[in-house]
Amino acid sequence: MTTEIEKFTPEDFKNGQILVFDKPLEWTSFQLVNKVRWLIRKSCGIKKIKVGHAGTLDPLATGVLVICTGKFTKRIPELQGTEKEYTGTFTLGATTPSFDMETEVDKTFETSHISKENLEEAAQKFTGEIEQVPPVFSALKKDGKRLYEYARKGEEVKVESRPVTIKEFEVNAPRFPEVDFRIVCSKGTYIRSMANDFGLALNSGAYLSALKRTRVGEFTIENALDLESFEKLLPSA
Repeated sequence: MTTEIEKFTPEDFKNGQILVFDKPLEWTSFQLVNKVRWLIRKSCGIKKIKVGHAGTLDPLATGVLVICTGKFTKRIPELQGTEKEYTGTFTLGATTPSFDMETEVDKTFETSHISKENLEEAAQKFTGEIEQVPPVFSALKKDGKRLYEYARKGEEVKVESRPVTIKEFEVNAPRFPEVDFRIVCSKGTYIRSMANDFGLALNSGAYLSALKRTRVGEFTIENALDLESFEKLLPSA
């Protein structure tokens, strides 16, 4: 005997839902929000429905993207302020202008001097409350323009540092010079900047080569939906 899956109703989405998705690689957060909005409107026959996300993920990152609907879009600021957890990989010995794989390697560095102890000491150095400079290839605004708009035109722009908290920072390097990590951090932390700063702390260079957000507050990757699973929960599916 099979149990009937309890599906969403149009009223559920209007009254407010918090949906936890595993964002696909190479999708923008905005694209996923648009897709979810379109699916809800199509399946529920709703002309207009508020849908928004609580914290952007870069296209080259995967993992937890919290999406709110209807009246729950008012909770987005609260959800954005919660603690985040990430896993991924830094590649040592090179840097890129974007601090990740969006741009090509621009400089290479020596890594033969780096020991396991050096890696752990560097991670410890960045644990706690730190000052972090966001990457120039980011959606932060300065003088009404996104930082990446300046960066892609090759324009110099000064980015101010800001305080963030790194609660946990674990590293492991079974495939050195690739370094696997797990980071638990506050709102506003840029893992790409962590990669760049980590490389500098080791008298080398580093960029972010893989990233997955595994938790946003209480919402974890284990309970995240993909689009196919979500469609099965919709009224017309």
